[in-house]
Amino acid sequence: MKKGLFLLPLLTAALLNGCAAPSPAKNQALHSEVKQLNQQVNQLTRQASMLEQQNQLNSQSSQGAWLLPAANTRVELKSQAGPLMLTLTRIEPEASGTRALLTLRSADDRPLQNLRMQVEWGELDSATGKPLSAGALSQTIEVRNTLLPKAGQPVPLRLSGLSPQQLGYVRVHNIEPLN
Repeated sequence: MKKGLFLLPLLTAALLNGCAAPSPAKNQALHSEVKQLNQQVNQLTRQASMLEQQNQLNSQSSQGAWLLPAANTRVELKSQAGPLMLTLTRIEPEASGTRALLTLRSADDRPLQNLRMQVEWGELDSATGKPLSAGALSQTIEVRNTLLPKAGQPVPLRLSGLSPQQLGYVRVHNIEPLN
């Protein structure tokens, strides 16, 4: 019985030694991992907020579709050229502003028609999150199937005047079929 009591302090000391503070290298790795997780949570929170804003803008719009780059999601649009799915990707800096890829896809997987559309872009108000009409730019774009008709079409955009960090929205509207 006395041998068991003698071993108890040694076992306790060994267990407590295992619970000692981690090494500085382990602490640094843990801090780095926590920092990375915080950045991911912040990014997802911003994306969720922008998605909510994008959904609100599109629910109030009877014509056209709003794409907020930070929402990073597709938008469905009913147009004169048929139902379309729009996505905005590859948003990169360019000498005079931003370049991006707008992908148009037929929502019903029918071949995409030749069409003309108006593309507008600008900044969002930092206080309200609403699009700023002052300083907004726009261009008319024609999309033509070059060889065989297909359900999707990537459309390169040149969005002058705003850097990718300043680009708050892209609005696609006045979509009409071309003959």
